[in-house]
Amino acid sequence: MEQTITTILDASNYTLILLLVALGLAIIFGLMNVINMAHGELLMLGAYTLVTVMDWGAPFWLALACAPIVVGFLGLAIEELIIRRVYHRVLDTILATWGLSLVLKQAITLIFGPGSYSVVAPLGGNVDILGVDYPAYRLFVMAVAVLAVVLTFWLFFRTRFGLAARGAIANRDMAACLGVNTRRLDRYTFSFGAALAGLAGAAMAPLISIDPQMGLGFLVPAFLAVLIGGLGTLLGPIAGSVAVGATDNLTATFVSPVWAQLVVFIMAILVVRLFPRGLVTTRRRQT
Repeated sequence: MEQTITTILDASNYTLILLLVALGLAIIFGLMNVINMAHGELLMLGAYTLVTVMDWGAPFWLALACAPIVVGFLGLAIEELIIRRVYHRVLDTILATWGLSLVLKQAITLIFGPGSYSVVAPLGGNVDILGVDYPAYRLFVMAVAVLAVVLTFWLFFRTRFGLAARGAIANRDMAACLGVNTRRLDRYTFSFGAALAGLAGAAMAPLISIDPQMGLGFLVPAFLAVLIGGLGTLLGPIAGSVAVGATDNLTATFVSPVWAQLVVFIMAILVVRLFPRGLVTTRRRQT
C-alpha cells in the first residue's frame, strides 16, 4: 500500500511539471503556429535565474518569483527579434528556434561553465500522507503547478484576453476583422508560454541537476504530451501530460527507466495512428 501511494505521488509530481511545460508549448503553437524547439532552454533559463538570484543573496522564494518574470520578459525579446519574422512558415520556426536553443545553451555554458549546479530545497522534512512520509518540497512543487494551471485556465476562460486568444485560435483572420490586435496577442502569448517554462525550471531546480542540457529532458516528453493530447483546446495538454507522465513514471518504477522511454514512444505512435487529432479534439461547426 505504501509503495502504491508513493508511486502515485511521484507520478503526479512529474505529470504536473510536465503539464506546465506542455501547456506553454500548446498555447504558443495553437495561437501562433510556432513550433518552439527552444522551449526546453526557456525552462533551463528559469533554473539558472533561480541560481543567479540566490547567488546575489536573495532568498529562495524571491528567486522563485523572479524566474518566470525574467524568462517572460526574455520571451518578449525573442518574439520581437526572431519569432515575428517567421510566422506562417512552420519549417522556418523549427529552424529558427532550434538555432536559438543552441545559442542559449552555449551562452549558458560560457557564463556558468559546463558543470552542474544544485539548489537546496527550502522545505525540509516529510509530510505524512495516508501513512507515507513524502518530501514536503515535492508537495509544494505540485501545489505550484496546480495553481499555475488554474490561473492559466482562468486567464483563457474568464478574461477578455482569453476570449481574444481563443477567438484567434479558432479563426485568426476573423478575430483580426473583429478588432483583435493579433500582433499584441502574439507577443503576450509567447511571453506567457515562456514564463510557464521558466516557472517549471525554477520549481524543479532543487529536485534535479541544473546544467546546460537539462531542457532536453523535458522538451521531448512535453512535445509528446501535446501530440497525444491534441491541439485546439487547453484540455489536450492535460490529457497528454497525464498519459505520458503516468506511463513514464509507472514503467520506470516497475520495469526500468530504459523501458519507460520505449513504452512512451510506442504509446505515442499508437495514439497518433488511432487518434490523428489527439485524444481531446474540438468539433468545429460546419456552415
